[in-house]
Amino acid sequence: MSNPQNLHDCVRANLETYFRDLGGTEPSDLYDMLVKAVEKPLLEVVMAQSQHNQSRAAQWLGLNRNTLRKKLLDHHLL
Repeated sequence: MSNPQNLHDCVRANLETYFRDLGGTEPSDLYDMLVKAVEKPLLEVVMAQSQHNQSRAAQWLGLNRNTLRKKLLDHHLL
């Protein structure tokens, strides 16, 4: 797949590249790595689109506002 058109395809293509680049080395903490890689840009874009309104952003994300705030702090976005 040379030109992924949606998020699912982009993630799949990049994961396949990641495993190919590992060259047989087994990955470690793959789930946490992927969540962190996706979570930060998600938070950045949603916060910008919500004009940095944490209540609105939390609602859009389906999160409790306190959970959103913790995630923003974890990613150094506050």
